[in-house]
Amino acid sequence: MLSFVDLAARPEFTVSAVDCHDDHRGWSAEPPRSDVRLVLVRSGGFRRRVRGVAVDLDRTVGYLGLPGEEEQFAHPAGGDVCTSISLTASLWRAVAGDVPRLHGSSLYVDGRLDLAHRRLLAAAHDPSEGVIGLVGEVVRQVVATPTPSGAEAGDRALVARAREVIGADHPAAAGLIPLAGLLGVSPYRLSRAFPREMGVSLTRYRNRVRVAAALDRLEDGETSLASLAADLGFADQAHLSRTVREHLGHTPTALKKLLRAAPAPSPRSSPSPSAHHPAGR
Repeated sequence: MLSFVDLAARPEFTVSAVDCHDDHRGWSAEPPRSDVRLVLVRSGGFRRRVRGVAVDLDRTVGYLGLPGEEEQFAHPAGGDVCTSISLTASLWRAVAGDVPRLHGSSLYVDGRLDLAHRRLLAAAHDPSEGVIGLVGEVVRQVVATPTPSGAEAGDRALVARAREVIGADHPAAAGLIPLAGLLGVSPYRLSRAFPREMGVSLTRYRNRVRVAAALDRLEDGETSLASLAADLGFADQAHLSRTVREHLGHTPTALKKLLRAAPAPSPRSSPSPSAHHPAGR
């Protein structure tokens, strides 16, 4: 039995948790697919065969599936739990290059790829950077042709343009992929350039700008945190609260009290001269 639960879905990608409860040593064929897939095992294991080559997959080995491949699978170990990331062909080309030449389709899950996988699963509200980071690690391992690099000239100007778009609250600033499209660069390059130039990820920088806008609204007397979250592009009020607390150490509710104007001091009459300068020295 196979079950899929979508963890995140965007026009360019889908991240799913796949839980397979099966126990058969024979091969079963799957119909060819049109997407690019990155599959990483979280527990258990299974076997995959493509073009006559079989590979045992577990937490140390994943695979890259390409459009049109005829795949066969076997589950001699009794089942597995995986993360499956489906990419559009255009997103894959944006990161891997227009005609990538591959070393192979098996992925050795080294420490960097394992960490990228875990960070993606932790980024439930904004997974775009996590997906691009993970795809970048895969490209580094399996793509033999030159790929779009974050070391290209002009990164400083690129990041400056990105900051302008984010500061102007352009709709494309809501995510890494649409922002990269607006700027005419690969999302991989933009995601790598930002921390080099700014010292923080694009997501953290964008949230910093949102938090500043939230502070402005709270200072002006905003009372509805749900409206504030929706207006500033947060997933919900809880997402707003977590992000604000992460950046400022206080929840929005606490900040409303901190930012509330203190009452003006009541006027005090000036003391008479004799209070400080008594007569009769």
